[in-house]
Amino acid sequence: MKGDAVRGKLPRFLERYLWFFEVAIEDAVRELARSLPAEARLLDAGAGEGQYRGLFPRVRYTGLDLAVGDKSWNYAGLDVLGDLTALPFAAGTFDAALNIVTLEHVKEPQQVLREIARVLRPGASLLLVVPQDWEVHQSPHDYFRYTRHGLRHLLEQAGFADSRIEAGGGYFRLMGRRMLNGLQFFRGLWLIPALLVLTPAGLLFPLLDRLDRDRDFTLGYICRARKGG
Repeated sequence: MKGDAVRGKLPRFLERYLWFFEVAIEDAVRELARSLPAEARLLDAGAGEGQYRGLFPRVRYTGLDLAVGDKSWNYAGLDVLGDLTALPFAAGTFDAALNIVTLEHVKEPQQVLREIARVLRPGASLLLVVPQDWEVHQSPHDYFRYTRHGLRHLLEQAGFADSRIEAGGGYFRLMGRRMLNGLQFFRGLWLIPALLVLTPAGLLFPLLDRLDRDRDFTLGYICRARKGG
């Protein structure tokens, strides 16, 4: 999302506060990495630049992407250049898979999840992250947003079970992010009052997030599931 270039330059506690969803995704990836035995085979389906490769030093990591997303990215480190709707692997090849903020960029999300399920062994883990309320990104390859109910339906139809779907924050975290996102629309003298109004709101709103118990307003979802069978 816009503004993420600042990440990595702030103390970790502040990074976790401002980029709650992104840090939660990284935590989920690390959790998956710890759960896998040495030499397990992992598919990063929609790997982009392979930013998560370094979190899997003990396993056989395979990063696959079509390399048509962000034009500024370097895809040279990919293991496989391929289409998520027709994965070039035999059935049951992998012990786990990632699909991180990728499903919105494919025209046939159901087919993508079926293909991921096909190349996983029975009982294998899938870590899936999808957006609900993000701006359009990697245009024009940005097609869908997901609710928890739609996500569960897609997973069940693809043959996944035991889905645990976690919202990436609630209404107030979402509004805090949107206040800070709004700064991009102001220039010159207008930027000063915008900073004075939007920045405090962006910093304070997340403190109220516990008030939103239903999490129907959210940046997106982190889902852990396993292949049935």
